[in-house]
Amino acid sequence: MKKKYRNVQKLFYAVLILLGVFFYQTFFSPDSSTQKRVNLDGDKLEVTFLDVGQADSILIQNKGETALIDGGNRADGDKLVSYFQSLSLSSFQYVIGTHAHEDHIGGLPSVIYHFPIEHFYLPNVDPETQIYDVLFNAASQMDLDIETPSIDSTFTVGDAKIQVLWVGDDKTDLNQNSIVLLLEYYNNRILFMGDAPQEVEKELLSKDIKSDVLKVGHHGSQYSTSAHFLYQVHPAYAVISVGEGNTYGHPKDVILEKLERIGCTTYRTDISGSIHLVSDGENLTFDFLDTDTNGGEDS
Repeated sequence: MKKKYRNVQKLFYAVLILLGVFFYQTFFSPDSSTQKRVNLDGDKLEVTFLDVGQADSILIQNKGETALIDGGNRADGDKLVSYFQSLSLSSFQYVIGTHAHEDHIGGLPSVIYHFPIEHFYLPNVDPETQIYDVLFNAASQMDLDIETPSIDSTFTVGDAKIQVLWVGDDKTDLNQNSIVLLLEYYNNRILFMGDAPQEVEKELLSKDIKSDVLKVGHHGSQYSTSAHFLYQVHPAYAVISVGEGNTYGHPKDVILEKLERIGCTTYRTDISGSIHLVSDGENLTFDFLDTDTNGGEDS
């Protein structure tokens, strides 16, 4: 009888150990594929896809830290500065120009002149254009170093971890250089594609790019958002930054149809204005803001 009791006791302890290992791997082990992070402090991530017409500008905020991805057209610069000042922003931890097209970096000189910036990221390509010269001179005057992040490097904004998935060095096609970023905030993921074309998307297919939200590449151009790429990302939500009545016909119907086929809810700045996303690390909510950040320039 005692031997039988000891065997039951050993089995009981073995089960406890197995449960303990499972619990650790599920909630704490950094190598676990079933890892589930919990936002214990109740803080929230805010991402605002700003209405800057046919251009891009995205504000990221968490725990008092702030990052800006792109700065719209040149005509948007002063409006962005006014909006950021209305939010009582005093500095940026990171400002990222995804690539050197005017509709992404045009407004950044105004931001550089008005706010201290800890890190300023650009692809390592000098396109020898007027807008790039203006941007470079602004950085020089403000003693701001231009840095180029390496692929797979990471940085943080509050509790949000941001990984650089791609940055190119092709002087002949600036879209190919787009800095592609994947933001992880506890159990939510947001993929920012800049103007990356399908050639860059192919380079990303070997990575874990599954995301809750996709910032659609190149304003909904037909040269981005391939079906294979989209099915691998498989977002629940998509955001398209695009100007109303733009001359390019963005977003293209073929892109909208692809998003609809996978059951994705799509938001557009030309229809809704600035799109404000809030994450608690598990749940996402969206609302729409009238931000007066569109300078009206259609590049």
